[in-house]
Amino acid sequence: MIVDRGLENWKREKLHWLSPGARLGFVPTMGALHEGHATLLRRARQENDAVLLSIFVNPTQFNDPRDLQLYPRPIESDLQLARECGVDRVWLPDYQDLYPDQFNYRIEETSLSRVLCGRTRPGHFTGVLSVVMKLFSLAQVSANPQMQRAYFGEKDFQQLEMIRGMVRAFELPWDIRPVPTVRETDGLALSSRNLRLSPAARRLAPRLYQVLRNEPNLDVARQELERAGFRIDYLEEHPFASGRRRFVAAFLEDVRLIDNVEI
Repeated sequence: MIVDRGLENWKREKLHWLSPGARLGFVPTMGALHEGHATLLRRARQENDAVLLSIFVNPTQFNDPRDLQLYPRPIESDLQLARECGVDRVWLPDYQDLYPDQFNYRIEETSLSRVLCGRTRPGHFTGVLSVVMKLFSLAQVSANPQMQRAYFGEKDFQQLEMIRGMVRAFELPWDIRPVPTVRETDGLALSSRNLRLSPAARRLAPRLYQVLRNEPNLDVARQELERAGFRIDYLEEHPFASGRRRFVAAFLEDVRLIDNVEI
């Protein structure tokens, strides 16, 4: 496995890295990798000739400076998991690599970004879409979307839908591959933020998924979660082309957890 730190080496190497006709699988992440990321990487490994993983904690998508400061960055364990999943290259850009313009140029979405996480985290999806656009541009090795695929988890379903929309709107040569949410045995959706839960909060956290999945009445579901100790950010249902889904974001202690299920 090759690790590219910074931008210039990657830009030079990507021109000669893949043989003609080779398919690329790309998994962009913010690190703190867990089994959910491993599922994305293994899927990319199965479906492509080469796998590229990027790790970059993107500051422009954090609306809470403390959340950015506390975000885990276990780079050595991340690289070990990447090796175990058969990743060919890991790209570690820094802020100046991706934002030489100091974020003066950015991607805005004006509909879906106004609800759910977009409503309660102003500017979050502008940061997400802007960095994904930059990563797609810099990782691109082909003009044919059948030759390069990018993998995203359905746990961040709103993010997934907006990335799909951005690819369609700008005709980007990427095939977006969704991967179902990976969960612990008790149902808790895997997330890098789970590492910040205290033992007591970790025992309580699976209740979020249980109520989301099993209680048909949203008002009752909200009451159950609040009684259990969650502070609700939102609990809503929204239609998508793939079907109607129920979404929740809630704080447990000071950790914000999100989840969604298809109805």
